[in-house]
Amino acid sequence: MSTPSGPVWGRTEQQDFRSRVRGTLLGAAVGDALGAPVDALGLEEILRVHGPDGVVDFAPAYGRRGAVTHLTQLSLFTVDGLIRAQVRRDTGAWHPPTDLHRAYLRWAATQRDWGPDLRRKDDGWLAHEEWLYARRDPTRPLLMGLGDDRLGTLDAPKNPAADGPEATARSAPFGLLVGWEPQLVAQLAVECAAQTHGHPAACLSAGAYAVTVHALARGESLDTAVQQALAVLAARPGHEPVSEALQRALGALRQGLPGPERVTALMGPGTAPGVLSAAVYCALVADDVRHGLRLAVNQDGPSAPTAALLGGLLGALHGETALPPAWLAELEGRPTLLELADDFAMEMTQGPALHNPAGASPGWLTRYPRGAS
Repeated sequence: MSTPSGPVWGRTEQQDFRSRVRGTLLGAAVGDALGAPVDALGLEEILRVHGPDGVVDFAPAYGRRGAVTHLTQLSLFTVDGLIRAQVRRDTGAWHPPTDLHRAYLRWAATQRDWGPDLRRKDDGWLAHEEWLYARRDPTRPLLMGLGDDRLGTLDAPKNPAADGPEATARSAPFGLLVGWEPQLVAQLAVECAAQTHGHPAACLSAGAYAVTVHALARGESLDTAVQQALAVLAARPGHEPVSEALQRALGALRQGLPGPERVTALMGPGTAPGVLSAAVYCALVADDVRHGLRLAVNQDGPSAPTAALLGGLLGALHGETALPPAWLAELEGRPTLLELADDFAMEMTQGPALHNPAGASPGWLTRYPRGAS
């Protein structure tokens, strides 16, 4: 991949960017946690269990309220991999898909090990967070795709028939590379999606979502962000299912008041394009974050990834202060999410002060080692 150049950051710009990074990661995690208890349920059963209004607040999942799934776990490791890629760039090694693959392999270790191996210094700090060592219903393509060390690529993808939304749901952090051109953001998201979900619809959905987040993080409106994603998609072979799904989301705005039936219709069979379409629609019609997330959860399709995608969009659009404080207070892993978000924002805005080819802060290299692990 070519090497992007970054913007010039003033203090106000740094503060705005940090708020959007926090908003994106926390918003996606809040959506994931809201949808987790009902992810496998249809609307009829959701209403039977949670009452006529459906899910309106966190409910218990995995033994607690506010618990996140593998979607948030993988998003955290996406951020970790992106920071590690920047740090390793000082060595002359510049291939972010490889660094992201190594990060995803560190996540895979959390799914099979009892806890962190503190002797492995090259793992960095995130892989030493004990709460991440919990299986939260990871899907078969994830476990198979990361079950060995082979890197899936666009020419030789892992699980070429896998078209689910999991790769899309871990791709919001790619959109936070605001110093990159949209085409490069899309390319990285697509290449990293192929490591577990090799179907073109899944890969291109990840790219489209990343570009949408990218435009929002740069201060664009939601409609403009979707149009930018469509423009980037148009240049890629096989884009039609994803482009058509986004167009359906835009067209649904003219079809009356939002409701579960409209979200379910956009969702279709729950593949990546449908989940992306439903999430974009919910973002477009949301009165606020709480309203949008409830709309994304209470429908017949997969609730956790839909709400996670939506939370990432609204967090990037509005920043962290738009997120419901009561939900943030109960969110599993919030300290880790905040710490990682702030590290990412600092790396992207002040990276040369932390590390460069001539030297580096020892503390930063302890957190994000340059090693090959």
